[in-house]
Amino acid sequence: MDVSVEQILNAYKADAPLDRAFTIPGPFYTDARLAEMERNHVFHRNWQVVCRTGQVAEHGQYITAMLEGEPIIVIRGNDGILRAFYNICRHHAAAVMPAPCGHASILRCPYHGWSYGLDGSLKGIPEFDGVSDFDRSQNGLVPVKVATWEQFVFVNLDPDAGLLYSFLGGIVDRLKPLAVSKLHYVDSRSWDIDCNWKVFVDNYLDGGYHVPHLHKGLSSVLDYSKYTIENEDRYCLQSSPMVAGDDDIATANTRKGDRAYYYWLYPNFMINCYDGYMDTNLVLPLGVDKCRVIFDFYFADNSREVQAHNMQSIEVSEKVQTEDLDICVSVQRGLNSRAYGAGRLSVRREAGEHLFHRLLAADLKRGI
Repeated sequence: MDVSVEQILNAYKADAPLDRAFTIPGPFYTDARLAEMERNHVFHRNWQVVCRTGQVAEHGQYITAMLEGEPIIVIRGNDGILRAFYNICRHHAAAVMPAPCGHASILRCPYHGWSYGLDGSLKGIPEFDGVSDFDRSQNGLVPVKVATWEQFVFVNLDPDAGLLYSFLGGIVDRLKPLAVSKLHYVDSRSWDIDCNWKVFVDNYLDGGYHVPHLHKGLSSVLDYSKYTIENEDRYCLQSSPMVAGDDDIATANTRKGDRAYYYWLYPNFMINCYDGYMDTNLVLPLGVDKCRVIFDFYFADNSREVQAHNMQSIEVSEKVQTEDLDICVSVQRGLNSRAYGAGRLSVRREAGEHLFHRLLAADLKRGI
């Protein structure tokens, strides 16, 4: 018997307290209808990170991106204002700027040569004489809301969306003491994983539950018994005191400081901070059972003298990520099994996952 989307959503009891809560049911991760609802009611209605501020710092500098099926361009105008638009020509819908990034003085569609100013206004229309009832002023690029916080550029496809800082809530003040805006971007990595994007987020938000079992190196520098989880607004902060460890020399050399901080911002952005180091994780759905995770790496010192140390730090992150890959794929397989319905949550460890599931369910139920 076919199960309706409404039945799937109602099977999750979002009002259950953590000690009585279940995870969202398996079909949340496997049903294509829910993936489409997520596109419209999660990714197209919440603020989303699309790039670093350094990628659009100069006049005419732009990046293009896909936000769950919607082509976006973010560009710094000659007036210094940062703007975002749908990267769609108003003539016949081709991508106006096909390249992933660059500098431009004019935005010119490669299909029929329509051109737009950096403010999105329609400038040039080749061979369009004789067309009646055409208002040039109403045919510029369609704008998208854009705003910045720290080193991150966010967009929101909902024209009625509130301000970014209202969405961010308490994470703004919580992150400020770490001074991440002073760190220098060094490199990026990405992984395509055969799992639903939420599987990766769940794994991140399990309060370190899996760390002693999957990440021996990382576990050796964290005081797991004093690992804390704090929920507020649309974010979760997982944090742990650091300890001196010699089980994994590379991890001990590159994961230093008094405390490790792991921030998650709903729905799909993570910020991981140690002394003099940060990496961010952006999780992008590629299908109901596939996602891409993009890591950006930042360091307090990016001089030549410390390049080898910084590369070692990135290698440590890659090792941790590789350790997560197989388990995320295994979980996705299990979620498809008739033997699985939903799981219980650890009160000690999985409060962050509980917050994620409740926020997600609230967004999806608005779409019924």
